[in-house]
Amino acid sequence: MKKKLFLLFILLFFAGMLFADWSGVMDNTVNYSLGNDGFDSQSFGLETFANFRYQVRTREMATFYASFNLVAASGTNALGLGFIFGETAIGENYAAGIELERLYFRIPGEKIRTEAGLLRMSFGYSQVWGSTDFLNPRNPMILNARPRGVLGWHSSMFITDELRIMAFAAAPSNPLLSDGGGFIPGLSMDRLWDTGSLLGFYAFQTPNGPYKQGLHYFGLSLKFDLELSFVVDAHYSLNPEDINGLDGLSASVGFDYSFLDGDLFILTEYLYNGSASVTSAGNGGHWLSEHFLYCSALYRMDDFTNFTLALMMSFDDLSFRPIAIINHELFQGFSMSLSAQLPLDQKSFGGSKAGELVEAVNGARTTFVMSLGARLRF
Repeated sequence: MKKKLFLLFILLFFAGMLFADWSGVMDNTVNYSLGNDGFDSQSFGLETFANFRYQVRTREMATFYASFNLVAASGTNALGLGFIFGETAIGENYAAGIELERLYFRIPGEKIRTEAGLLRMSFGYSQVWGSTDFLNPRNPMILNARPRGVLGWHSSMFITDELRIMAFAAAPSNPLLSDGGGFIPGLSMDRLWDTGSLLGFYAFQTPNGPYKQGLHYFGLSLKFDLELSFVVDAHYSLNPEDINGLDGLSASVGFDYSFLDGDLFILTEYLYNGSASVTSAGNGGHWLSEHFLYCSALYRMDDFTNFTLALMMSFDDLSFRPIAIINHELFQGFSMSLSAQLPLDQKSFGGSKAGELVEAVNGARTTFVMSLGARLRF
């Protein structure tokens, strides 16, 4: 199986070199983590990651898109490769994996556009929590995470330049279901104005093992561009067998604003995470607590260097995750970054209660995380 998969990617690679328009990114990262026991619990990780993307135009209107990821890692970065990439190859000092990221076609048109395959279907205007982006829940603690795709289809009809209606469908989250349960068809509508945008959708997850009557999904996302840019993003999951009030709600509200001729950009978003919502850990999301806050400030020092300070906070268990990032572009297409995270909770100050923003990384308690990365775009 590994050899067949490897040969498939080699075939895609060389076919793309001959016929396609190429682009991609390569990241080299060194990670350092300090655990709860001080220097006796240090851990290190090394990773080389590459994402290759290409497109091929057919003789008529359709365009074929494909992308895949290659990774070689060691230490803490190698521990999760099996979960992300499935089967991995183990070398003398590294583990390696290959992942198909995108594989789809697009048929454009003035009034109707269709895409189908392994693709990205995103919803909503939230920049942090992404409650309405329910097919691929986000995790802002993982800074360089790439948006994952889903196997599905969508067709958009442009009623006017400002109004679009889209029909879509996605395969079940568990690809090995034999009864076809858990498919998610739906409809969405988005409307644009000079000072704002509105997106709403309805989707239905077909009956399957845990949900004998299926699940109903309702989403609404609003954005207003005034002096400040305001965002409201809400998703409600309705289980007909268990009407659970606000437990099915995931909602965020926030704003962003630019100062100093755009050199200083601030962003704040609050999240309410219901225990049965799409962002909760028990339903494919990442979070256990109900109330979170994210704040960040990005300052552009010059055309090549920017500095970011961010803070994540869980109100329920009073855990925090301060984040600092500095990024510098050495030359066009090549940049380096240094990031540091300092997770804090009540245990950090002698208390007894642990917080999920400290212990939610790799299932272990981490008190300091630092990462040095180099990125090449081509």
